[in-house]
Amino acid sequence: MTNGLEVGDVYGATIKRIKAQDGDKSRLGMTTLMWISHAERPLRSDELCQALGVQLGSTEFDVGNIPSISSLVNCCQGLITVDKEASTVRLIHFTLQEYLSVHPDIFSKPHAAMAEICLTYLNSQQVKALSTADSDDTWNTPFLEYCSVYWGVHAKKELSGRGKSLALELLKEDYSLISTELLLAHEYESLCDEDYETCTPFSGLHCASFFGIVEVVTALIEVGGSDINGAGDLGPTPLSWAACNGHEEVVKILLERGEVDPDKADENGQTPLSYAAWYGRESVAKILLEREEVNPEKADQFGQTPLLVAAQNGHEGVVKILLEREEVNPEKPDKSGQTPLLVAAQFGHEGVVKILLGREGVNPDKPNKLGKTPLWAAAQFGHEGVVKILLGREEVNPEKAEEFGRIPLLVAAQNGHEGVVKILLEREEVNPDKPDKEGRTPLSYAAERGHEAVVKILLEREEVNPDKPDKRGGTPLSHAAWKGREGVVKILLEREEVNPDKPDKWGRTPLSLATREGHEKIVALLQSHKAATPSTT
Repeated sequence: MTNGLEVGDVYGATIKRIKAQDGDKSRLGMTTLMWISHAERPLRSDELCQALGVQLGSTEFDVGNIPSISSLVNCCQGLITVDKEASTVRLIHFTLQEYLSVHPDIFSKPHAAMAEICLTYLNSQQVKALSTADSDDTWNTPFLEYCSVYWGVHAKKELSGRGKSLALELLKEDYSLISTELLLAHEYESLCDEDYETCTPFSGLHCASFFGIVEVVTALIEVGGSDINGAGDLGPTPLSWAACNGHEEVVKILLERGEVDPDKADENGQTPLSYAAWYGRESVAKILLEREEVNPEKADQFGQTPLLVAAQNGHEGVVKILLEREEVNPEKPDKSGQTPLLVAAQFGHEGVVKILLGREGVNPDKPNKLGKTPLWAAAQFGHEGVVKILLGREEVNPEKAEEFGRIPLLVAAQNGHEGVVKILLEREEVNPDKPDKEGRTPLSYAAERGHEAVVKILLEREEVNPDKPDKRGGTPLSHAAWKGREGVVKILLEREEVNPDKPDKWGRTPLSLATREGHEKIVALLQSHKAATPSTT
């Protein structure tokens, strides 16, 4: 309550005052609220000011039209604020966003208007004059990145006739556009956290398919001039982009064209079905699988099939769809020997693991080329649920080691996964002191990594030798002292069997290792323990 009024009444009254302002203030105030409340991400002050400076229909961007941020704040009558720390402009309170959401009539087709503003900006002579070489130097065009990445998002939600015309004007250009460069750089960075190299063909049809704008895709196809299958094998086709982003209607439109290749792979060997499987686009996968030309077993350059990538990303629906096809081998490995079950276990996708284990012929203990089994992979990353599921199968050997002799228990201990360690130790056949090929035990690795809880769990087992040296003479204590694991050193020094003076093959004792590495607290611990220990001589 504020002066007897509900919050919503206060917002409504303030918006009426904004609309009642003289001159251009009313337009600036309402347009500012529209942008802040409907933008795809928080806008910086300079971005918002440039957006408000765009004159629809003009081919020139007049910097003289750009309002100041202080004038926008004043026009909004206290409903917006500038977050100085983040340099962004936001609504005064989250309840204002809620109010605007439940009163959609306040703005007339906001996304259509925002798409028009973005496209007008991108079609301006100033922006078109920029080359792709300028993509790292856009300080004087702060609104460029937002427009490049999100114009199509707004246009897909709402598209006016003017917006369509502006889009077609922009997309008649090909890959040389700086807006395309920024869009692809943003997309590849968000998908794989890697820098994008400018080599992928990206026509107007690619762009419209990427955003899934049906009206623009249809118009571009009718106009002609675009290679519907993309340029050679250098990058994803328009169909792949549509499949990747789950745009079903665009996928159907493209598939209606006789010249389209529904199974065309890009430079990485990924097909439209591969992309649909990777991103879990179930409806698109079904549409593509209706085409005889689509091979559901077609692998990419790494030997990964659509089933494998769907399993890796935990897309249960796509996994089920693909497994309905007789030609799909549920155990087909990639070039490194990883099966769909192994990657699903590695990423902890319990639902996919259960689905695959329900298929006859799937070996739940099949290793990859490095000897890592599904159980080993699940133990490495601490996926307790998957570990329990796999241990429920008789065929699974909980002591099966990979090429370096490391068993699931060892790698779980090494990575500090207490829950998995406890689960594995419940199995009688699991040796809690089994060393790898270097002679290092689960306790040795847990001690070196400083996993105190795991160290305590292992030391509770009678079979575990707390002073067992590896092939180089290193003991759990020496490894802990070397790495500065103070808590583990304290735990191990409490055990009578542990010899704090035991040297390795080079004569280095835990004390000398701690001294060399500058671990003063551990040096003090070892010295005080030695002083407190009665001499046996």
